[in-house]
Amino acid sequence: MQTVKGAFGRLKAPFGVLALGAAGVVVLQFVDPNKPGNLLPKCPFNWLTGLNCPACGVTRMLHALLHGDVVSAFHFNAVMLALGVPLAVWLFSRWTRDRWTGERRSVPKSVGVAVLVVAALWGVGRNLAGI
Repeated sequence: MQTVKGAFGRLKAPFGVLALGAAGVVVLQFVDPNKPGNLLPKCPFNWLTGLNCPACGVTRMLHALLHGDVVSAFHFNAVMLALGVPLAVWLFSRWTRDRWTGERRSVPKSVGVAVLVVAALWGVGRNLAGI
């Protein structure tokens, strides 16, 4: 029984992240990021430069997904929808499993390199194309 109790204790951080995510879901259920004057913060990169960062549109994408509008979600940030969401789920599940089992596996460096390359290409490409 002690090992199960210890494993649940190790899951405090993943449960905390889930709680924060649930709070974000609640906010996005009631606050529309597409409406002017909403309470959500603006992208600091976009505010400073006028350019879209690789993550610009993610809040609107998540709002659209929560309201069942996959087409709009894709329009707001296609790369984050197609690659970022699955990657986040994979990383979170891997982290949670490692916390539960007590293992400490590192994420392959190739994953980090791929994320940086895709983010750079998407960031530059969406600004050149005006997406």
